[in-house]
Amino acid sequence: MKKALIIGAAGFVGSYLAKELWQNYGMEVHVSKLPKEHLEIAYAHVHNLDILQKEEVSGLLYEILPDYIFHLAAQSSVSIAWKNPGLTVDVNVKGCIHVLDAVRELFYKPRILLVGSGEEYGRIYAEEVPVTESNHLRPGNIYAATKVCQNMIGTIYAQAYDMDLLMVRSFNHIGPGQAPIFVVSDFCRQVAQIEAGMKEPVMYVGNLKARRDFTDVRDVVRAYALLVLYGKPGETYNVGSGHAYAIREVLDLILSLSGANIRIETDPNKIRPVDVAVIEADITKLHQETGWRQSIPLVQTLQETLDDWRARVE
Repeated sequence: MKKALIIGAAGFVGSYLAKELWQNYGMEVHVSKLPKEHLEIAYAHVHNLDILQKEEVSGLLYEILPDYIFHLAAQSSVSIAWKNPGLTVDVNVKGCIHVLDAVRELFYKPRILLVGSGEEYGRIYAEEVPVTESNHLRPGNIYAATKVCQNMIGTIYAQAYDMDLLMVRSFNHIGPGQAPIFVVSDFCRQVAQIEAGMKEPVMYVGNLKARRDFTDVRDVVRAYALLVLYGKPGETYNVGSGHAYAIREVLDLILSLSGANIRIETDPNKIRPVDVAVIEADITKLHQETGWRQSIPLVQTLQETLDDWRARVE
């Protein structure tokens, strides 16, 4: 039985990926979390790990000896990155180096997937849409810059140390259970609270003109699993739906799923200092090498996310 280790599994994606690997591939799944975090997954072995402590990373790898390592641990909020850039650099860059150095010291070569972000592309010009993996990188925020650095470090380690390592640039992934610091979950939470009479019928929003590539988290983790099986070492892959929606379009879809009469107002605190107009993935490379296609339509994801928030606020 193959072993998989998901580093940073207490976040949004971790439990979905653990289920995918266990249910559809029969892997023995190990997951890590920070000691202060709570995580229970019935079909996974849960370990405490702080990736800023290199010796802890090395100890866990020697204990498990995984065949596959999925590095999900990150400070992934763009808004938090603006407020705390030092923390974002520590976790996203130093933490990644600790993991790669620990792997390099093993007596065998596990396959590693480093998870990056579509934010790495930054400002994408009209003629570059949809954006390919070879496109010029123009990161426009601190989070994106740290993920560009992670990708460059991963590429260097793959070449210099012959490590079995590949990278992804994941675009916006959404679904039930996501934290409300992310736009779709925030919208769904506000609608659920309004429906439940917990707040006035006003939704506070940021920039509605930005266009983003949204993919259901269950489709995203399916892509991750296929990539560790069929992806090429040293390569970077876009993971997204291949279609960008205006945030206004997504908001209108969510509102259409509710019978509440809701007014929209702009919250200046939700406006980023720098915001990229459009981010849309070219997923040709992912499809050609793994056969992956999006299977869950946006409206289904929005409905299930809204229903999840309705249950949570009740």
